[in-house]
Amino acid sequence: MPAGGKGSRTNCSQSTPQKVPNRLVNEKSPYLLQHAYNPVDWYPWGQEAFDKARKENKPIFLSVGYSTCHWCHMMEEESFQNEEIGRLLNEDFVSVKVDREERPDVDKVYMTFVQATSSGGGWPMSVWLTPSLQPFVGGTYFPPEDGLTRVGFRTVLLRIREQWKQNKNALLENSQRVTTALLARSEISTGDRQLPPSAATMNSRCFQQLDEGYDEEYGGFAEAPKFPTPVILNFLFSYWLSHRLTQDGSRAQQMALHTLKMMANGGIRDHVGQGFHRYSTDRQWHVPHFEKMLYDQGQLAVAYSQAFQISGDEFYSDVAKGILQYVARNLSHRSGGFYSAEDADSSPERGMQPREGAFYVWTVKEVQQLLPEPVLGATEPLTSGQLLMKHYGLTEAGNISLSQDPKGELQGQNVLTVRYSLELTAARFGLEVEAVRTLLNTGLEKLFQARKHRPKPHLDSKMLAAWNGLMVSGYAVTGAVLGMERLVNYATNGAKFLKRHMFDVASSRLMRTCYAGSGGTVEHSNPPCWGFLEDYAFVVRGLLDLYEASLESAWLEWALRLQDTQDRLFWDSRGGGYFCSEAELGAGLPLRLKDGQWGSAGLAWIPGPTWGLVFPVGGISSGWW
Repeated sequence: MPAGGKGSRTNCSQSTPQKVPNRLVNEKSPYLLQHAYNPVDWYPWGQEAFDKARKENKPIFLSVGYSTCHWCHMMEEESFQNEEIGRLLNEDFVSVKVDREERPDVDKVYMTFVQATSSGGGWPMSVWLTPSLQPFVGGTYFPPEDGLTRVGFRTVLLRIREQWKQNKNALLENSQRVTTALLARSEISTGDRQLPPSAATMNSRCFQQLDEGYDEEYGGFAEAPKFPTPVILNFLFSYWLSHRLTQDGSRAQQMALHTLKMMANGGIRDHVGQGFHRYSTDRQWHVPHFEKMLYDQGQLAVAYSQAFQISGDEFYSDVAKGILQYVARNLSHRSGGFYSAEDADSSPERGMQPREGAFYVWTVKEVQQLLPEPVLGATEPLTSGQLLMKHYGLTEAGNISLSQDPKGELQGQNVLTVRYSLELTAARFGLEVEAVRTLLNTGLEKLFQARKHRPKPHLDSKMLAAWNGLMVSGYAVTGAVLGMERLVNYATNGAKFLKRHMFDVASSRLMRTCYAGSGGTVEHSNPPCWGFLEDYAFVVRGLLDLYEASLESAWLEWALRLQDTQDRLFWDSRGGGYFCSEAELGAGLPLRLKDGQWGSAGLAWIPGPTWGLVFPVGGISSGWW
C-alpha cells in the first residue's frame, strides 16, 4: 500500500487507539476513514441513514468533503473531534458523511442548493436535510464557536435543533419550495424557442469574454484566487487553430502561451518535485494552495504539450515532461492506475501538527546549508545557494506575506518562484547561461533529495475512472507530440488498468472508484460505486487520444462501446443533453442535474479531438524525460 494511503493524514487507528471507531471504519474512502474515530455517529450515504432519520423524525446533517481538503481537516479537528459537538449531533441529528469524489451526484445536488441560497460554495459543505432528503439550511466551513464574523458550528446546531422542534412544518414547507424552484431551474424547456446560436458564434462569444477578462501582466482570467483552468487554455488553442490568419487567432495563442509560461514560472508549480498545485492564492501565481490533484496534472500535461507543438519552445515540453515524471513517481499504482491527490498539509517535523505547505517551503538557512559550494567564474563571491535564492526569489524574512498566511504558519518560509530569466541571472553574475542552468538544476536536485526526509503529505490512494481517463490523455498526447514511446506505454498501462479493474464486461459499465490495497492489490467497495457521466466522457477521451497515439484499434473499439453505454445511461431523450448520473444512482435525490458549467475537471460532454494539430515528423522514439 502506498505511503499515506487508506486513512487520514496520520493513521487514525494507530494514533488514537483509545477512541472507539464509528461505522465509517468499514468504508474504503480515505476521506471517510479520516472520520472513523470521531465521537460523531457517522453514517455513509445510504438507506440505513435515511430510514433512521424517518423513523426517529430527525433532520439529517450532511457533511461533504474530500481527503486532501485543508478546511475539511480544520473542521474535522475543531468540531468533529469535539465531544460536546459530537453529543449534539448524535442526540438531535442523523449525521451523514460523503466523499465528494466518490459521489459527485450528491455533491452537485446540494452544492447547487448552497450556491443558490448563500454567497458561494466550497468544501467542507454542510447541509441540513429533511428525512426526505430535501435541503433547508446550508453552508460550508463553520468554526466550532462564534467569532467576530462567523457564527459557530455549535450555535448553528442549537438553532436548527430549536427550529426543528418549534417550526418543523415551516421548515418542511420552505424546503419543498426551494427544491421545486431548483428543479424548475435545472430543467430544459422543450417548448417553442429560437434555434441556438451556431458553434462559430458561441466560440466567438467565448473568446471575446476571455479576452475581456484576461490579465495582461500575469496571465490567467481572474484576480485571486487563480486556478489553472486548462480547459480554457485548450479552448484558446482550438480557437487559434481555426482562426490562425486572423488577429483574434493570434490573440488567443498569445493569451494561452503567456498564461502557461507565467504559471510554470510561479509558485503554483513545484519547481523541486514538479507537478502543479491546485490554485494560486494571489494574482501573480506566487503562493499556492498546496494540494496536488490528479486531474490538474493530466489536463496541464496536454496543455503544455500543445503549447510546445504550436510554439516549438522546449520550455513547454520540459514542463509537460516534468508533470508526467511527478505523476509516475508520486501518483501511480504499480498496476497502471493513478491515485487522486496529495494533501496540502503535512507535519514540519515528525510528531508535529500538520501545517499547510510545510513539505514544500524553504528557509534561507536550509538552502545555504544544502548548497554551500562556491560558484567559479562569478564576478563576485557567490555560492550555489545564493545563486538559486536569487533566481527563485528567496529572502531571509520569507517571501510569503501575512495576507496569504493568516495563521502565521509560513513566516520566514519561501515558495520557489522564478524571478528572472536564465539570461538575466547569468548576466547578473557574469556567467554563461548553460552554466547557470546546470547549477540551478543541480541545486534543485539537492533540495529534492533533502525533501525526501521530510514527513510526506497524505496521499489519497483512491482511483477514479474519470481522472484516470484524463491522465491517459496526458501521457498519450504528450508521448505522441514529443515522439516518446515510453509515455505512450504509460497511457497504455493506464487504459489496461481501467479495463481490468474499473469495467464490468457484462453490463458494459464503468465503475467510479477502486482503491489501493495492501501489497499492491486493488480493492473495490461492496456494492461497487458505478460510474457517472464524467467517468465515461473522460475515459472515452483518453481512449481516443491513446488510439491516435498508438493506432491500436482495440482502444477505439472500446471507446465506441463506452460511448454507447454513456448514451444509453445518461442521455436525456426529452430535453436533450446528458444527465450527470444514472437514474437509479440518484434514487432519493431531489434533483437529477446536468453539467451546465466547467467544474474542477472541465466539462463532461461528448469528447472531441484533444489536440487536432500535427504530430512531429519522425515517429515515436524510445526516449524518456
